[in-house]
Amino acid sequence: MKPMNQDERLKGIIGYLKENGKIRLEQVCELYQVSRDSARRDLVKLEEARLIVRTRGGAILSSPNLSTKPYEERLENKEIKQRIGKAAAALIQDGETLFLNASTTVQAAVEACAAKDIYMTAVTNSIDAAAVLGKRPNGKVHLLGGQYNAWHRSVTGSQTIAMIREFRVQTLLLGACAITPDGLSSPQLEETYVKREMIVKADRVIVLADSGKYQQPFLHHVCGLDKIDVLITDAEPPAAVRELLDRYEVEIIIANEGENDDGN
Repeated sequence: MKPMNQDERLKGIIGYLKENGKIRLEQVCELYQVSRDSARRDLVKLEEARLIVRTRGGAILSSPNLSTKPYEERLENKEIKQRIGKAAAALIQDGETLFLNASTTVQAAVEACAAKDIYMTAVTNSIDAAAVLGKRPNGKVHLLGGQYNAWHRSVTGSQTIAMIREFRVQTLLLGACAITPDGLSSPQLEETYVKREMIVKADRVIVLADSGKYQQPFLHHVCGLDKIDVLITDAEPPAAVRELLDRYEVEIIIANEGENDDGN
């Protein structure tokens, strides 16, 4: 049997926990043929992603309200994300400087921007965003340093924050995990720090969020709705959210089906 890489083991551990509720360190070793040190590192990484809670000798699943799906699973609703991404790309002008956080919806905007014949300078903590934009001849990409999170395909940490502070950009394309009247929130503390710093260092904040993000808040507060300049979504926000967005004069763009399609 071919040994699993860490990404495969992490998915396997989460699958096991969903079926059994808990897992012991020895079971991780037996199931995936790894040492105790490797098994422990796997559990630490999952806990850092707020997907599990480590216990004495093992782990249990985190509360559903405190975690997000792995990056690949969050690629669902692709058609909606592409509509939102195209609407965001339409706002980006030739020569613009951008922050891009690690988000599947922001990634859709990155792909739409890459198809435009314009010069862009992007600063990002997303491995995938850097890979797409790095293929373009007309632009620059600054991939931030930091600790790599395979679950979210991004880098975070003190080094990331320090590097963000070296830049000042015109626009931030920001993915949202949850939007409520209290603002934006995230299940991951390290990613929250990255988002907060990017907001501070951007002249314009464009939030990209499908209608599934109007939900109960996550543990970590990112910012209030007053920090947003533009919200691009696929459906009308809930009344309580809409009222505050109007109060703060946030521009709301509804990416309806067909509006951003190419062609006649």
